[in-house]
Amino acid sequence: MKDFDIEERVKQAVENFNSGYNCSQSVFLAYADVFELTLDMAKMMSGSFGGGMGRMREVCGTVSAMSMLAGFKYPVLDTSDQAARTKNYAMVQKMAELFKEKHQTIICRQLLPAAAAESNSPTPSLRTSEYYSKRPCGKFVEDAARIAGRMLKGELE
Repeated sequence: MKDFDIEERVKQAVENFNSGYNCSQSVFLAYADVFELTLDMAKMMSGSFGGGMGRMREVCGTVSAMSMLAGFKYPVLDTSDQAARTKNYAMVQKMAELFKEKHQTIICRQLLPAAAAESNSPTPSLRTSEYYSKRPCGKFVEDAARIAGRMLKGELE
Protein backbone atom coordinates (compact mmCIF):
# COMPACT_ATOMS: atom_id res chain seq x y z
CA MET A 1 0.00 0.00 0.00
CA LYS A 2 1.24 3.45 -0.93
CA ASP A 3 2.33 5.71 1.95
CA PHE A 4 0.52 9.01 2.48
CA ASP A 5 0.11 11.93 4.86
CA ILE A 6 -3.30 11.83 6.55
CA GLU A 7 -3.70 15.59 6.85
CA GLU A 8 -2.87 16.08 3.17
CA ARG A 9 -5.57 13.55 2.30
CA VAL A 10 -8.04 15.28 4.62
CA LYS A 11 -7.29 18.57 2.87
CA GLN A 12 -7.78 16.88 -0.51
CA ALA A 13 -11.11 15.39 0.57
CA VAL A 14 -12.42 18.80 1.63
CA GLU A 15 -11.17 20.33 -1.64
CA ASN A 16 -12.96 17.53 -3.50
CA PHE A 17 -16.20 18.40 -1.74
CA ASN A 18 -15.80 22.13 -2.30
CA SER A 19 -15.16 21.51 -6.00
CA GLY A 20 -18.49 19.70 -6.44
CA TYR A 21 -17.97 16.02 -5.64
CA ASN A 22 -20.53 14.46 -3.36
CA CYS A 23 -19.64 13.57 0.22
CA SER A 24 -18.85 9.93 -0.53
CA GLN A 25 -16.76 10.70 -3.59
CA SER A 26 -14.87 13.40 -1.70
CA VAL A 27 -13.57 10.96 0.90
CA PHE A 28 -13.12 7.97 -1.40
CA LEU A 29 -11.26 9.90 -4.11
CA ALA A 30 -8.80 11.27 -1.57
CA TYR A 31 -7.48 7.72 -1.05
CA ALA A 32 -8.18 6.02 -4.40
CA ASP A 33 -4.56 6.14 -5.53
CA VAL A 34 -3.46 4.29 -2.38
CA PHE A 35 -5.10 1.22 -3.92
CA GLU A 36 -4.08 2.11 -7.50
CA LEU A 37 -7.65 2.87 -8.53
CA THR A 38 -8.04 5.20 -11.46
CA LEU A 39 -9.83 8.43 -10.69
CA ASP A 40 -12.68 7.53 -13.04
CA MET A 41 -13.11 4.09 -11.46
CA ALA A 42 -13.16 5.65 -7.98
CA LYS A 43 -15.71 8.24 -9.08
CA MET A 44 -17.97 5.52 -10.45
CA MET A 45 -17.64 3.32 -7.36
CA SER A 46 -18.51 6.08 -4.91
CA GLY A 47 -20.89 8.27 -6.91
CA SER A 48 -24.14 6.61 -5.84
CA PHE A 49 -23.53 6.98 -2.11
CA GLY A 50 -23.87 10.79 -1.89
CA GLY A 51 -26.72 12.30 0.07
CA GLY A 52 -27.10 9.26 2.26
CA MET A 53 -27.18 6.83 -0.69
CA GLY A 54 -28.79 8.29 -3.78
CA ARG A 55 -29.97 11.32 -1.82
CA MET A 56 -32.31 9.17 0.29
CA ARG A 57 -30.74 10.63 3.45
CA GLU A 58 -29.85 7.26 4.95
CA VAL A 59 -26.24 6.43 6.01
CA CYS A 60 -24.00 9.46 5.44
CA GLY A 61 -21.99 9.11 2.25
CA THR A 62 -18.77 9.79 4.13
CA VAL A 63 -19.42 6.71 6.27
CA SER A 64 -20.14 4.68 3.13
CA ALA A 65 -16.80 5.87 1.71
CA MET A 66 -14.97 4.79 4.87
CA SER A 67 -16.65 1.39 4.58
CA MET A 68 -15.59 1.01 0.94
CA LEU A 69 -12.02 1.90 1.87
CA ALA A 70 -12.13 -0.71 4.65
CA GLY A 71 -13.07 -3.24 1.99
CA PHE A 72 -9.76 -2.56 0.25
CA LYS A 73 -7.70 -2.60 3.44
CA TYR A 74 -9.52 -5.61 4.95
CA PRO A 75 -10.87 -7.53 1.95
CA VAL A 76 -13.19 -10.50 2.14
CA LEU A 77 -12.18 -12.50 -0.92
CA ASP A 78 -13.43 -15.91 0.15
CA THR A 79 -17.07 -16.20 1.20
CA SER A 80 -16.18 -18.84 3.79
CA ASP A 81 -13.50 -16.68 5.46
CA GLN A 82 -15.35 -15.73 8.63
CA ALA A 83 -12.23 -14.24 10.21
CA ALA A 84 -11.75 -11.81 7.30
CA ARG A 85 -15.42 -10.85 7.31
CA THR A 86 -15.34 -10.32 11.08
CA LYS A 87 -12.21 -8.14 10.81
CA ASN A 88 -13.80 -6.06 8.04
CA TYR A 89 -17.09 -5.59 9.87
CA ALA A 90 -15.31 -4.77 13.14
CA MET A 91 -13.36 -2.01 11.40
CA VAL A 92 -16.49 -0.60 9.74
CA GLN A 93 -18.22 -0.56 13.13
CA LYS A 94 -15.20 1.08 14.79
CA MET A 95 -15.04 3.85 12.19
CA ALA A 96 -18.80 4.44 12.43
CA GLU A 97 -18.51 4.67 16.20
CA LEU A 98 -15.70 7.25 15.92
CA PHE A 99 -17.87 9.27 13.54
CA LYS A 100 -20.83 8.99 15.94
CA GLU A 101 -18.69 10.20 18.84
CA LYS A 102 -18.24 13.48 16.97
CA HIS A 103 -21.66 13.81 15.34
CA GLN A 104 -24.07 11.62 17.41
CA THR A 105 -25.28 9.71 14.33
CA ILE A 106 -24.27 8.34 10.94
CA ILE A 107 -27.70 9.03 9.41
CA CYS A 108 -27.66 11.79 6.80
CA ARG A 109 -31.13 13.21 7.56
CA GLN A 110 -30.19 13.56 11.23
CA LEU A 111 -26.89 15.25 10.38
CA LEU A 112 -28.37 17.85 8.05
CA PRO A 113 -30.33 20.97 8.93
CA ALA A 114 -34.08 20.28 8.82
CA ALA A 115 -34.79 21.97 5.46
CA ALA A 116 -32.04 20.06 3.69
CA ALA A 117 -32.92 16.76 5.34
CA GLU A 118 -36.52 16.95 4.14
CA SER A 119 -35.60 16.88 0.48
CA ASN A 120 -34.83 13.47 -0.92
CA SER A 121 -35.55 14.28 -4.55
CA PRO A 122 -33.06 12.51 -6.80
CA THR A 123 -32.05 15.88 -8.25
CA PRO A 124 -28.97 17.11 -6.38
CA SER A 125 -28.78 20.65 -5.09
CA LEU A 126 -26.78 23.09 -7.13
CA ARG A 127 -23.37 23.68 -5.60
CA THR A 128 -23.46 27.39 -4.87
CA SER A 129 -21.90 29.48 -2.12
CA GLU A 130 -25.31 29.40 -0.40
CA TYR A 131 -25.33 25.58 -0.57
CA TYR A 132 -21.92 25.35 1.09
CA SER A 133 -22.77 27.96 3.74
CA LYS A 134 -25.88 26.04 4.86
CA ARG A 135 -24.41 22.53 4.89
CA PRO A 136 -22.24 21.02 7.60
CA CYS A 137 -21.11 18.33 5.14
CA GLY A 138 -17.59 19.72 4.73
CA LYS A 139 -16.94 18.93 8.39
CA PHE A 140 -18.27 15.40 7.95
CA VAL A 141 -15.98 14.94 4.93
CA GLU A 142 -13.04 16.21 6.98
CA ASP A 143 -13.72 13.94 9.95
CA ALA A 144 -14.42 10.85 7.83
CA ALA A 145 -11.28 11.39 5.75
CA ARG A 146 -9.23 11.60 8.94
CA ILE A 147 -10.81 8.46 10.40
CA ALA A 148 -10.30 6.61 7.10
CA GLY A 149 -6.66 7.70 7.00
CA ARG A 150 -6.08 6.42 10.50
CA MET A 151 -7.73 3.12 9.57
CA LEU A 152 -5.61 2.77 6.43
CA LYS A 153 -2.43 3.49 8.42
CA GLY A 154 -3.40 0.74 10.91
CA GLU A 155 -3.89 3.19 13.79
CA LEU A 156 -7.34 1.86 14.69
CA GLU A 157 -6.42 -1.78 15.20
